[in-house]
Amino acid sequence: MSKRDELIEKYAADIKEKFGETPDMDLLTKVAIGLGPAIYNNDASKVSGSDDKELETVKKNFLMKKLGLADSPELMDAIHSVIEKYGKSVKSKHRAVVYYQLAKHFGKESIYN
Repeated sequence: MSKRDELIEKYAADIKEKFGETPDMDLLTKVAIGLGPAIYNNDASKVSGSDDKELETVKKNFLMKKLGLADSPELMDAIHSVIEKYGKSVKSKHRAVVYYQLAKHFGKESIYN
């Protein structure tokens, strides 16, 4: 199993455990591939749920640029909702899981097709 496959399995386990969902493995794989080499970097592969600057970056770089959503309070509400469901006690959340959940929340899975 490749390093990427191992990471995707770890992400899938998080989705099952933290969100109580069966992950769409095809979408999860595409999200992980879309993150490129960042998934292998311990810092870049994580999202700090308590860092407002980090959450703003998720909003601008992922929701607005990648998914093409217009800026609105709903974007940050969605990010906070995902962070809350992931678990406040989980200090660093996997970026691929957060992006996967946000893409599903906004119905933007087709971005990855």
